[in-house]
Amino acid sequence: MGVSWVVYTALALGLASALVGGVFQSFSDFVMRGLILAEPAGGMESMQQLNRTVFRSAFLATFLALVPATIAFALYASFRVSGSAQALIIAAAVVYVLLVFAVTVGGNVPMNEALDKLAPTSMEGRTYWVTYGRVWTRWNHVRTLGSIATAVCLLLAAVQLAAGSTAAPS
Repeated sequence: MGVSWVVYTALALGLASALVGGVFQSFSDFVMRGLILAEPAGGMESMQQLNRTVFRSAFLATFLALVPATIAFALYASFRVSGSAQALIIAAAVVYVLLVFAVTVGGNVPMNEALDKLAPTSMEGRTYWVTYGRVWTRWNHVRTLGSIATAVCLLLAAVQLAAGSTAAPS
């Protein structure tokens, strides 16, 4: 019996989630630190530009596509996959939707929108930038861990599914 499309789907979704997590991890590890250490107006303006350019990126397409893709895959798995692979696929969707997508929509995006309305050289902008850097990065840590956890769940599910589909008949 050959390897099923389900294995390849779990691999593809897992790798996509790992890529999203890698982008988030870069911001948590050094991008935000560099922007915060820059002159406040320069760091703030750079972040405003990053937030505007993300709308035309492969990253955003991948980030958004993972929401319906992981949900649909979890629905499929709940009826057609069994055992720990099923639990891992469902967990991946729950983790991604709650810890990555919902945190982004409820935490990071509102902060980005508030930042965009402020002039980088204004006192209000400078004050907000200090809070923004600290709080936004904390939320970003959650998204990073959520993306990585999603990837791990999906990649472990793929390994289990592949092992089951290539096992010798008993």
